[in-house]
Amino acid sequence: MDKLRFQSFGSGSSGNCYFIGNASNGILIDAGIGVRSIRKCLRNIGLDFENIWGVFVTHDHADHIKAVGSIGEKHRVPIYTTRHVHEGIQRSYCVTEKLYSSKKYIEKNQSVQVGEFMITSFPVSHDATDSVGYTIEYNGKKITFATDLGFISEEVGEHLKVADYMVLEANYDAQMLEQGSYPIHLKNRIAAKTGHLSNDQAGIFLAENYNERVQHIFLCHLSRENNLPNLAYTTIQNYLESKQIIVGRDVNLITLDRLTPSELYIF
Repeated sequence: MDKLRFQSFGSGSSGNCYFIGNASNGILIDAGIGVRSIRKCLRNIGLDFENIWGVFVTHDHADHIKAVGSIGEKHRVPIYTTRHVHEGIQRSYCVTEKLYSSKKYIEKNQSVQVGEFMITSFPVSHDATDSVGYTIEYNGKKITFATDLGFISEEVGEHLKVADYMVLEANYDAQMLEQGSYPIHLKNRIAAKTGHLSNDQAGIFLAENYNERVQHIFLCHLSRENNLPNLAYTTIQNYLESKQIIVGRDVNLITLDRLTPSELYIF
């Protein structure tokens, strides 16, 4: 069986999309950037929409669903998510082409086999119509996506603790958010339990729940206004190293760029 491959096509409020697959097929987590950009990224790794077994949507905010209508209906790629998220997609102003034949329903805490991948969804806390994270299992390895969540619940933590690779939100630095220009209601929304995960929240969880199984931690959905890649990296590195977990020796730590595709990681 071919090795697992991961690439971020975009990660942040301008649009989110991630590829998980092998050399010949795979799935996407979210499709919140332009369909042409997604296709270009796929072609750069020798694939196209015909090689994608499905798009798994985390929630119905615009930066996660912009391209699902075109991918689903024009390119005939199944769009998987919960019934409530699908309802939110149908109502969304940013999805001009609605889903019909490509719509696929999943249930939280249940697994679905798609090609060679087993995908399990789990609930996360965010102020969308509904929100889920995903654990994808392939060839005995697990990669867990936990993005757009206000806190790490016990259930989310259980998925992260057994991951070989994880894509975890580190959206904001608390001090930057507090001192920034956002209105108070938006600051409160971001910092709420239905908002986003801070660098400190991510770092504390990772340091307190480190498992030698985890090989790569990808920090995703960094805020343009309230975070910096180096700040997210060093904050979480410091938490890990306070527990004698050395980045580069015990685990690899990578910040994903908001607009630029990452390198292709082959595990």
